[in-house]
Amino acid sequence: MTGFDPDPVAVALRDSRARRGKLAPLAPGLAPRTVEEGAAAQRAFAALIGEAVPAGFKIGATAKRMQDYLGLPGPAAGFMAAPGLHASGAVLPYAGFVNPGVECEIVVRLARDLPPGPCTAEQAAAAVAELTAGIEIVENRYDDIAVLGTPTLIADQVYHGACVLGAQGGIDWRALNIPALHGRISVDGEVRLEGDAGDLLGHPMNCLAWIAASPVAAAFGGLKAGQVVMLGSVTTPIWLDGPCTVTVEFPPLPKVRVTLT
Repeated sequence: MTGFDPDPVAVALRDSRARRGKLAPLAPGLAPRTVEEGAAAQRAFAALIGEAVPAGFKIGATAKRMQDYLGLPGPAAGFMAAPGLHASGAVLPYAGFVNPGVECEIVVRLARDLPPGPCTAEQAAAAVAELTAGIEIVENRYDDIAVLGTPTLIADQVYHGACVLGAQGGIDWRALNIPALHGRISVDGEVRLEGDAGDLLGHPMNCLAWIAASPVAAAFGGLKAGQVVMLGSVTTPIWLDGPCTVTVEFPPLPKVRVTLT
């Protein structure tokens, strides 16, 4: 990252969020040029808004359909701020988000740290306390991500807006056939899209192992006990056109619901 200063990028991201508009491509001398520089800028942005140790992380594009949809060659990760984490049943203002959409997610909460660096799926699974269904509220803050560039997308948390967590529900998730969990997302009671947990890099724990070894995890000093990690959406985003109630189901996990008013 010779010659790269992440702090001006963090300021540009903060100012763009304050304007509540689309993020314009950053000037060539300012924009991050690599995934590692994007991760450093994301870490600087987190520190700027008081989230140096964030509540968790999201992973985008862990399913092939999402990579194709976004035009990304592989997964990308972003931090999640504590004020954006909500329990199932939350009622949130639709106007509080910029061009919002929703995704159908598998989520874990960590029981212990995962240090940055190579990680196996087995090591990742051993660090997990809970596995639940989740809804990611995403924001379309971009006109053209091909022009914006993947490093800047990473700096800007990869579309992240908020996370809604299902209850753990007392289910022994380790006894479940996790890749076979079938997810569906409904808007105002109508099932809109469906997908399987096995679409997430073959197994959601592969996603957790991926982020543990990622430049984003390295930038933040690894994943910490108590953090929540959204492991990816089994569907493409559903972009919303107004207030509604969204439900995600991965039976036998408890349903998760959010209402945007």
